[in-house]
Amino acid sequence: MIPTIALVGRPNVGKSTLFNRLTKTRDAIVANFAGLTRDRKYGDAEFEGKRFIVVDTGGISGDEEGIDSVMADQSLQAIMESDIVLFMVDCRDGMTATDQQIADHLRGLAKPTFVVANKVDGLNPDVAVAPFYEMGLGEIYSIAASHGRGVRPLIEEVLAEFPETEAEDESEKRGIKMAIVGRPNVGKSTLVNRMLGEDRVVVFDMPGTTRDSIYIDYERDGKPYTIIDTAGVRRRKNVKLTVEKFSIVKALQAMGDANVVIVVLDASEGVVDQDLHLMGHALESGRALVVALNKWDGLEEDHKKHIKMELERRLRFADFADLHFISALHGTGVGHLYESVEKAYRAATEKYSTNFLTRVLEHTVSGHPPPLVHGRRIKLRYAHSGGHNPPVIVIHGNQTKEVPNHYVRYLEKSFRKALELQGTPVKIEFRSSENPFAGRKNKLTDRQLAKKRRLMKHVKKK
Repeated sequence: MIPTIALVGRPNVGKSTLFNRLTKTRDAIVANFAGLTRDRKYGDAEFEGKRFIVVDTGGISGDEEGIDSVMADQSLQAIMESDIVLFMVDCRDGMTATDQQIADHLRGLAKPTFVVANKVDGLNPDVAVAPFYEMGLGEIYSIAASHGRGVRPLIEEVLAEFPETEAEDESEKRGIKMAIVGRPNVGKSTLVNRMLGEDRVVVFDMPGTTRDSIYIDYERDGKPYTIIDTAGVRRRKNVKLTVEKFSIVKALQAMGDANVVIVVLDASEGVVDQDLHLMGHALESGRALVVALNKWDGLEEDHKKHIKMELERRLRFADFADLHFISALHGTGVGHLYESVEKAYRAATEKYSTNFLTRVLEHTVSGHPPPLVHGRRIKLRYAHSGGHNPPVIVIHGNQTKEVPNHYVRYLEKSFRKALELQGTPVKIEFRSSENPFAGRKNKLTDRQLAKKRRLMKHVKKK
């Protein structure tokens, strides 16, 4: 059994700092202000041969309204799912009324709970933790999460009753990784919840609700998937807050980490430049691509017709990507996204033999030979696979550095058509074949000249 440990408490008590410490990552964004974490964030951790799952949660303040209320619901759900609760409090603030309310709630659940008094650095631990005994939750564990002080004995105690676990095969742990990306407020988190079939991430009618990239493993029809909910990416000139900059960096990193990127567009606003920038970034990262036009329900027919014309005109650079018209709120068309994701993933990871790729190259070149360069014809001799996700085709020949861009695009389209690469870009790389006689020509000529001189001397003597 792999235990699940939930980190709960008021805002800004150090939950995300402890999460990063336990998972030995920087997955959770940490900043010196309250309310940064909003969704449940899961991470894998290991301590002395024992594996466990850590859940970072948003802060519970006790007087939540609006989005804070939704965040609190996420925290309460994490408590219900967990095997162990680490209830974190702040030594520097002392015990507050909100701490007491959370303690009352935890006491009623009869779930193993450890009170963790954080930020003890620079204080007398015995004095700092004394007020928290009033909550009636037993022993208080003092730590300094930012420096790691006291964390090891805490985890030893928490995991004392659990046996060591076998190492997990990473290849079996996660299936296709799908990153859901788009501008703020286009419905990414609503789509994530719809695909999962539960209210897993915070949804609120306010741009910037999601601040971190949330990785969620799940199964559908017996197949494993990982879906990544990301923060909305705005144009750089509109980004002012440092936290939003970090959120955007995490979103772009998630795109590079995914197998398939689902770019979500807002149908009511049409296609804007930022949508195209995001698709371009996905393709530059070599990711397979699926485009989902959200909020399609309820639009006027004339508006729908106009949007389709715009899509056809502006998405020519990604015409290999499947396009879906969906409503994440009502579920219309969402199920069909999986078909395109599967197809794009297969195309991006398929393996091809050198013999087959060379035959495709020969057929392509015979139909439209490469141009002349400096009076010599570029020769492309054979091709082989150079990688996957995206598919990389390595072509060997001579003068390959001189292949013009329009011919590279012709090769890409020809290989995509021949290999039926739907939903994924294809990369063409060139290798120039070395001339085995390079560097020997002058030496051979010198020998011939020397021989000629000897013959001439011999003739003169006669």
